[in-house]
Amino acid sequence: MSADAMSAPLPPPPVWRLAQRMSRIKTSAVREILKVAERPDILSFAGGLPAPELFPLEAIADAHARVLAEDGRSALQYSTTEGFAPLREWIATHLGKKGRVCNADQILITNGSQQGIDLVAKVLLDPGDLVIVENPSYLAALQTFGGYEAKFATVESDDHGMRVDDLERVLATHKPKLLYIVANFQNPKGTTLALERRKELVRLAQQHRFLILEDDPYGELRFRGEHLPSLAAFEDQGVVVSLGTFSKTLAPGLRIGWVAGPKDFVRSLTIAKQSTDLHTATVAQRAVVKLLQNFDYYGHLESLRPVYGERANAMLDALKLHMPQGTSWTHPDGGMFLWAQLPPGLSGDTLLPRAIEQKVAFVPGSPFFATNPRSEFIRLNYSNRPPELIAEGMRRLGAVISGSL
Repeated sequence: MSADAMSAPLPPPPVWRLAQRMSRIKTSAVREILKVAERPDILSFAGGLPAPELFPLEAIADAHARVLAEDGRSALQYSTTEGFAPLREWIATHLGKKGRVCNADQILITNGSQQGIDLVAKVLLDPGDLVIVENPSYLAALQTFGGYEAKFATVESDDHGMRVDDLERVLATHKPKLLYIVANFQNPKGTTLALERRKELVRLAQQHRFLILEDDPYGELRFRGEHLPSLAAFEDQGVVVSLGTFSKTLAPGLRIGWVAGPKDFVRSLTIAKQSTDLHTATVAQRAVVKLLQNFDYYGHLESLRPVYGERANAMLDALKLHMPQGTSWTHPDGGMFLWAQLPPGLSGDTLLPRAIEQKVAFVPGSPFFATNPRSEFIRLNYSNRPPELIAEGMRRLGAVISGSL
């Protein structure tokens, strides 16, 4: 380094100072991995991506064209924060089939269900409030609650979802304001909350007076077994707020999700959304309504399910064939993910760079833990690859794991 360079004055510090809460918001491990893992030469099982070849592209294109041709000036104008009324009415009817009896006034349209998580946290949580989550839990929800300076209490889970007996242990010494759960095909584990546990969870929420935030992005993607009712089907005291989305069934790029809950609570969410983005994109909302009027949505779901079931089975078969002894994994009945435990002594964090070298990727499990991170797990996505590439990817991953023992 030259003498001139050594004597050059240091640049001044930035004029902006981040809010203290930013220290609590962690970078998304999934998004950072995708920067590398989505290279075309890598077989990635990292992202939570639906299969793009299953998007109803022509129907979506036709719906947008019809909106612009028939309602273009209204569709391109500002709109109400609550969302397009015909869309909210359709969603209310749709939720009624799952046991959530509500009307359009109890629905708020959001920019994907992720905005719903953020809005609920914004209107409900003060710094230091307690949120109960499964350990592990959905990473982006943990980011959101942490950003609003909440504290976490964690509940263990098994192959039948959240362990309600462990929740009772937590409730004996803690008073939560919110419990967050993905009851159907949980992210990251792929497990489903059993029917009796659903009933008991609602009973505990009513007894201890906390709100349940039921996030259901994957519930329509059941390819084995019987559909289970929403948690809201078992309550009559307004303790369940539900989130949903078209991202996994139509296309994530539409960014159409919703929140359903007690009318007064949804009104508070609406006020918070007004200060966030005014309203969700009107063209997309109206296009979804046009699509639902002229497209067999439920038939479309029936066409998705066997494809994802075939891909899940392909991954399960490949894991059984290629994974070394000491590896175990969940067996999902729907959704997009499964959760694997590595042989003793191995860490998903240290295994990932070796896997990238062999052109295969996954998400390490440690970021999904709100407390006491455990590194011996990995999350695998099966929805975004055909069976032959899933088989090849698991062969590569099995070789990496075996070579690391």
